[in-house]
Amino acid sequence: MPLTMDTVYQKNLDTTWNAGNGSAAVVVEPQYRAGLLAVEWSEGQKPAITTVSRFATRDYSVDLGGQRGSAASPEELRIYLQPTKLLPTDGIVKATADGVVKGARTELEKARAIYDWVVENTFRDAKTRGCGLGDVKTMLETGSMGGKCADINAVFVALARSQGIPARDIYGVRVADSSRGYKSLGKSGNITRAQHCRAEFYAAGVGWVPVDPGDVRKVMLEEEAGGLPLDHEKVIKIRDYLFGNWEMNWLAYNTAHDLPLPKSTKKPLGYFMYPQCETAEGRLDSLDPDNFQYELTARELSSV
Repeated sequence: MPLTMDTVYQKNLDTTWNAGNGSAAVVVEPQYRAGLLAVEWSEGQKPAITTVSRFATRDYSVDLGGQRGSAASPEELRIYLQPTKLLPTDGIVKATADGVVKGARTELEKARAIYDWVVENTFRDAKTRGCGLGDVKTMLETGSMGGKCADINAVFVALARSQGIPARDIYGVRVADSSRGYKSLGKSGNITRAQHCRAEFYAAGVGWVPVDPGDVRKVMLEEEAGGLPLDHEKVIKIRDYLFGNWEMNWLAYNTAHDLPLPKSTKKPLGYFMYPQCETAEGRLDSLDPDNFQYELTARELSSV
């Protein structure tokens, strides 16, 4: 299962677990530094685990006109310029992005052009399983631009990388209701199906900038019965806010792609946002928590 990461907007306070007779170990994937808890049970043992995490978050905002104190190293940024299986940066991806950023000069201008294009040319599809596949090339080739956060935000990341702008998906889960008045942008209590990914891009002189075009489309589909148009006041406000800001009623896990699981004989994960389990019969369906049998819950503590 994915573990939380420490960032400027969240801090893990402690994580404990009880795996019964299982053998549990924290594993850190070397490429993306993604943390996970790996548990193995022998035949005949009950495969059950309970984990409890305490963490602190703060809303994440970046002054797009300001200067940041420390710059990311080329080594840190390099991985967020590379293509992945689901995020190619050549062919139709680059051709699309070339047209989108035409006339834009700076990284911020290019990123804003890509953000606006993604908001205006995708849609949230309620029928998409989980958070979507994030298969950007197929979306662009077929013209089928519907999906959920892992699809919509992946389009932003792939287009940005194709223009030489470091960008990354960040996979996590909603953990509290929104305090900004958007009922569609929060979840508390039972968060078993509240997984959500966001995105960031890097601009020289500014640093990492949070964005979330996927949640703009979520507001359009879910905030009010019948949906909201692009020119609705609620959509305009959240569209502006989500270029440079995140409300931190959400918990980040990792930025990993093409992730091999420890001791797994199955193919690497395109991304890692859901609990995973393999038996002698194969890998369980992580998007079916009722049959997989897992539950996630969250509650806010008044003090830590």
